[in-house]
Amino acid sequence: MCAQSQIGVKSRLVLVSLLLGLSVAGCSTVNSRVAAAPTVMQESPEEVRRLIRAGEVAVGFTRDQVRLALGDPNGVTRRVGARGDEEVWSYYRRGPWLGLGVGVGVMSGSRSGGAGVGVGVGGREEEPRIRVTLVDGVVSAVERARKS
Repeated sequence: MCAQSQIGVKSRLVLVSLLLGLSVAGCSTVNSRVAAAPTVMQESPEEVRRLIRAGEVAVGFTRDQVRLALGDPNGVTRRVGARGDEEVWSYYRRGPWLGLGVGVGVMSGSRSGGAGVGVGVGGREEEPRIRVTLVDGVVSAVERARKS
């Protein structure tokens, strides 16, 4: 293999490694979130700690307990309801994915043609996997999407 080809292969490997690293860099785990906020965990009852470690939430959780269990929400909707100020936190399934599209166009007569390739990374589902409703900072409802 010539030197130019080796440089091209190495450059591609570095680029792919960077893209993979960036795709997981923003991910947090329950353990990393608990390590960053140990007081919230220590002050929570044992049943709440068990649910947090399992990545679950329940009615009665505080805002901080939800963040430990699920992380930061992907979307927040605020509304005023009969029960007071409400926030609905939405969590979407996100994960590394790669989409690839290829297109080819040909025109007769003047003999032209073209081709294109597109790559997409990231994204989310249309509907959230879980919605958490908080009234005055405490969970009042948890909605989970049906698994299909």
